[in-house]
Amino acid sequence: MSNDRTPRPSLFTQIDVSNAPSGGQPVLGGASLAEIACVLREILAAQDRQNELLEELVNQLNATQKQRAAELGQWKQANPELARKCRMAAEALSRVQTEYLAHLTDEITANYEVLCDGEFMLNEFVDRFGPRLAHLNGLLQVLSQLSSTPNPTNTPNSP
Repeated sequence: MSNDRTPRPSLFTQIDVSNAPSGGQPVLGGASLAEIACVLREILAAQDRQNELLEELVNQLNATQKQRAAELGQWKQANPELARKCRMAAEALSRVQTEYLAHLTDEITANYEVLCDGEFMLNEFVDRFGPRLAHLNGLLQVLSQLSSTPNPTNTPNSP
């Protein structure tokens, strides 16, 4: 297999500071300034296009986020009592999560050396606490999104 590539002059070479021929263009390490300017224009055009694409992506993400927020707002208006109950459940489950995390950290502190030294014990620990914590976080996220914003004058003290 033959390689038909023509070698490109490197842009990172020494600069020739000697007198340039009177009729020619200054040469920079084998590449003329015109060639370098052309490459820089191409880079600039590519960056401009990349910026345009990023702006389109941001606009698309913002539109999706706004639509999702509007749908949640409509759901909360259509189901105000359920949204209030979701808020109360989220607050109660948040307290449960705090207790669970306290128990988890106590377990880590008490068994730190065993968890570091034994892969079996570490796997047992992750199997014991990991899925519950992941599911608990998922439930809290859903309840928080569906809950109504608390009204400071009507916030109940207990669920």
